[in-house]
Amino acid sequence: MNADELLERYAANEREFLDLNLHGVSLIGVDLSEINLRGSDLSEANLTGASLVGANLREANLKGAILRANLSEANLIGANIAGADLSAANLSGASLRTAQLEDSKLMGANLSEANLSEANLRRANLSGAKLIDAPMNRANLINAVLSGAILEGANLTNAILSGANLEKAKLIQAILNGAVLERVNLSGADLSRAKMIGCNLAGADLSSTNMRSVSISWSTLRGVNLQGANLYRAKLAWSNLTGAILRGAILIDANMNRTNLKNAELDGAIMPDGRTFE
Repeated sequence: MNADELLERYAANEREFLDLNLHGVSLIGVDLSEINLRGSDLSEANLTGASLVGANLREANLKGAILRANLSEANLIGANIAGADLSAANLSGASLRTAQLEDSKLMGANLSEANLSEANLRRANLSGAKLIDAPMNRANLINAVLSGAILEGANLTNAILSGANLEKAKLIQAILNGAVLERVNLSGADLSRAKMIGCNLAGADLSSTNMRSVSISWSTLRGVNLQGANLYRAKLAWSNLTGAILRGAILIDANMNRTNLKNAELDGAIMPDGRTFE
């Protein structure tokens, strides 16, 4: 089926178009809201400016497609979106559970309240994206770029973010319990009131982060860089900070019961009792 036939049938109020071959089709600026394209092949299609509000694209092949479109509340469960361009797309309220988004471009995209649970976002570029209150539990974000992204209230429980770039990202009240954050760049990020119990942050860069009232007990922070970080009233009980850099960090009223600080660098840090470490 070609684009003209699809649009003609859609204009006649037909909505069911399952398992179509639309490889490389151009649908720029069209309105296909509520269309059902489940299992269809839209690889390398151009949907720039299209409206796909509430569309069913479950298990569709969108690999390499240009999807700078309105996909709010769309069903993209299990879809193959690897290498696609979704920069500045509206995906608010959409479901991308188990979707393949490896190497995709999502710069500036709106993914607020979108379901990204178990999605593969390996090496995806989400810089400046909005992920407010987005479920992202068990998502694969290895080496993903999330610099400047807004992840307030996002749920990243057991997500894998090894090597990801979250520089200056906003993770206020985000849930990262059990997440793997080895070698992640969180410098200048806002993690205030985040829940990070049982995380692995070995070798991570947390310099100049705002971690006010963060819960990060029972976590691995071996060799982490926390220079100049604000850990006011943070909960660090039972965490391992062996070899961590805490120079100039603020630890006032922090809970450091049974925290392992072996070989940690504490010069200039303000300790829980308000004294400056010398």
